[in-house]
Amino acid sequence: MFSQLWHNFDQHVDLAAFVSESVLRLVLAAFLGGIIGLEREIHRKPAGLRTNLFICFGAALYTILSFRYSEGTLDHNRISAQIIPGIGFIGAGAILRDKGSVTGLTTAATLFVVAAIGMAVGGGEYLPAIFATMVILVALSVLGWVEHRFSFKPELMNYEITCADAEKLFSEVNHTLEEMHLMMNTVEMNAVEGRSRVKFSVMARRREHLALAERLRKSHALERVEMMRSPENE
Repeated sequence: MFSQLWHNFDQHVDLAAFVSESVLRLVLAAFLGGIIGLEREIHRKPAGLRTNLFICFGAALYTILSFRYSEGTLDHNRISAQIIPGIGFIGAGAILRDKGSVTGLTTAATLFVVAAIGMAVGGGEYLPAIFATMVILVALSVLGWVEHRFSFKPELMNYEITCADAEKLFSEVNHTLEEMHLMMNTVEMNAVEGRSRVKFSVMARRREHLALAERLRKSHALERVEMMRSPENE
């Protein structure tokens, strides 16, 4: 009888230790995923705070359950192995392609790494998970600023041009774009107070956008030229 009581007590102790350690891992996973998600939220990206937090938390939970339910067997990777195709499905939904312009690649890649961080935390690899989080934050903030500052990455810019004669407007814009070896992605035309107004977008490096805007503003055939950064930029 005494041995049975001791066995039950030992089981409860192991369970309590497992629960406390699991909670610690889940809290850490939520914290690390939340940090990355907050950075994405500040920059108004599609996958923000909650998305990254949930993915990191879920990946950690699946990894914990994978080890828990496979105790005594060698098949402890069966559950956690399904995380990768699941994240691939979510990441594919974040990637958009429209007339030669591809957006969402950084978001999809971030979700993929956040899931890996969650798996690392769920498996008890705390230091690699924390280090990976720091690397991701540096890459998203510092490297993003470097790309923008030195025009390493093409950006999608929206242009709005007003002119009295629509034919002259298109002729001047198309001529300028051809000389700079650029092309329109989307075009929208309407009339405002008897004037023709055209909205279009162009994918190019920042210095090319600045040169394009300057040339269009110097044209006597165009009245008003506005350049706006597209919210689709990744």
